[in-house]
Amino acid sequence: MTTLVRASDTLTRDALTVLQPGFVGTTAPDWLLRRIGEGLSSVGLFGRNIASPEQLALLTAQLRAERDDVLVAIDEEGGDVTRLEVRNGSSFPGNYALGSVDDVDLTRAVAEELGRRLAACGVDLNWAPSADVNSNADNPVIGVRSFGPGPELVARHTVAYVEGLQAVGVAACTKHFPGHGDTNVDSHHAMPRIDVDLDTLHARELVPFRAAIAAGTKAVMSAHILLSALDPERPATLSPQILTGLLRKELGFDGLIVTDGMEMQAIASTYGIERGSVLAIAAGADAICVGGGLADEDTVLRLRDALVDAVRTGELPEERLADAAARVRALADWTQAHRVRGVVSGPGAAVQEGTAPGTEIGLVAARRAVVRTTGERPYTPITSAPYVAAFTPVANIAVGDETPWGVAAELERLLPGTETGSYDRPTVDAVLAAAGERRIVAVVRDAHRYPWMTEALDALLAARPDTVVVEMGLNEAEPRGALHIATHGAARVCGRAAAEAIAGL
Repeated sequence: MTTLVRASDTLTRDALTVLQPGFVGTTAPDWLLRRIGEGLSSVGLFGRNIASPEQLALLTAQLRAERDDVLVAIDEEGGDVTRLEVRNGSSFPGNYALGSVDDVDLTRAVAEELGRRLAACGVDLNWAPSADVNSNADNPVIGVRSFGPGPELVARHTVAYVEGLQAVGVAACTKHFPGHGDTNVDSHHAMPRIDVDLDTLHARELVPFRAAIAAGTKAVMSAHILLSALDPERPATLSPQILTGLLRKELGFDGLIVTDGMEMQAIASTYGIERGSVLAIAAGADAICVGGGLADEDTVLRLRDALVDAVRTGELPEERLADAAARVRALADWTQAHRVRGVVSGPGAAVQEGTAPGTEIGLVAARRAVVRTTGERPYTPITSAPYVAAFTPVANIAVGDETPWGVAAELERLLPGTETGSYDRPTVDAVLAAAGERRIVAVVRDAHRYPWMTEALDALLAARPDTVVVEMGLNEAEPRGALHIATHGAARVCGRAAAEAIAGL
């Protein structure tokens, strides 16, 4: 049941201001425009909202016709996690590929070009980059979204990414504070727990965040993880010790603190999204991200009213809510200033792939990230149409299963007639029967994490030693096959770079 409030009520406006909701559709629904008029200051975009650059530019123009300083946010990491190119795969490799190359100028250039495309479409807050140190190779949700397992490596590329985005007027949101890399649970499904001491935390997890703060990241996103050394009871998103004590006071961050999605089960199943949102703002968060799964007006009203009621009952200090709202408005002022100065193009300037300066930088980076390892004999490039056997694990929620990945489409472009099959726990006989006399290209993703995938590869290579193996996830397993190609990510451009290597180009 919603609380009846006046649209002019300062408290209500502040409660709306701290929300970053999503919605369904490629045009803004009436309820969203109405709430923007009442004080809603941010909107989050997901793949379901985007059909083309031109459509996205029209959508953001529609939002700003209602309020010219509205923040438009997106989860566009590039690589495996893309919303701009959700239907075709990203034109940019992700963090793991960039970290494997370890050229900060390249990372900065990739982030700047990605930011330029976002800005041209009217998007001005990117929930990226991931600054997580992927110290646990079995992590089910970070993996290739991290620059790598080394704190200093992750730190220098996080800085370059932040600098690249913000150079073109797109605010970076460094995530997932205080570090999601050493987890073996996906916080979309349950509460991850990290039991490391404070010395380890400061020497590993916090190194990239310190660097990002020093580089001027405009926002930081909290993680729904329990860090027992700092707060044994509440996850970071809801912890005053972590958000206010560590992030604000100890690390000196003065920008916008954004929560990860509040409908994720780590929060929703334990606290509920209403109480979780109140606790998050009380702990020091400034903006509530919601909308990946709950994307309707009722969700906005429920969260708005929960915050208003918490202030009126004394659970949430009004000054804390006002401070959070002020930080949202301050970031909106920064992004708006960049648009006014012309850093950000208008809706008529939406970038099409291949038409803007620097658009090839993603492919350049993907090619540089490819690592080729040959077997005992010199590799003979494939010159006729092969059979691609894709061993397909279940995608994590952050990546989603709607974005295509692999090498088949790019091999078809180079070698017309290429055929493909997708397999989950296949028998080698099924693959061999489908392939016939064709050369086989086996495509895997995080093979080290899936015993069934390793067993399938063993059997396939025993039967067909000339098989090419393409690893598009973490490159943790020993290289095998006539040619082993590690792409360090599954973006479309990574598939193209792999296809070129298979064909000997």
